[in-house]
Amino acid sequence: MAGKAIIFSAPSGSGKTTIVKHLLENNHDLGFSISASTRDKRGRKEQDGKDYYFLSPEEFKKKIDNDEFIEWEEVYEGNYYGTLKSEIQRIWNEGKNVIFDVDVKGGLALKKYFGENALAIFVKVPSLEILEQRLVGRGTESHASLSQRLFKAKFEMTFADKFDVVLVNENLEKSLAEAQRLYNEFKVR
Repeated sequence: MAGKAIIFSAPSGSGKTTIVKHLLENNHDLGFSISASTRDKRGRKEQDGKDYYFLSPEEFKKKIDNDEFIEWEEVYEGNYYGTLKSEIQRIWNEGKNVIFDVDVKGGLALKKYFGENALAIFVKVPSLEILEQRLVGRGTESHASLSQRLFKAKFEMTFADKFDVVLVNENLEKSLAEAQRLYNEFKVR
């Protein structure tokens, strides 16, 4: 069975994860696609098989060689991320549509892969200054990683027009309502 795919992409810190979590809590017909990654867990909160499938670089490269990914990339030097084909099949076997929380390049690759069965939404932050405030507010970024994320965000914002919808996340409550409206319309198409 094949379902639909709703893809949320954005620069880190835009609020896409908050929006995706809200949709998952309020739509039992959605299943979250857990990405594979070679990065380290962030603290004790992150769990293997729940937040990511944490793989060693060797394990990740073996899965690339075995064509087990729909898409993958080296997002930051030495940190690979990807979408496993088996993960999508798991969700569809449960009779659910799949929801993604991925970076911009991954989002565009997924949009291309799923074609008409996908809705690709770019979550845009009102400005780079607001994005910087959000990233600093997380308390998880070093000065170097903050600089790297802002540089990448500026580049990623240039791809917004390649998505089906651009959702400007200025007011979280309005953004959550708009994301729900978009999903409601998409799933009955």
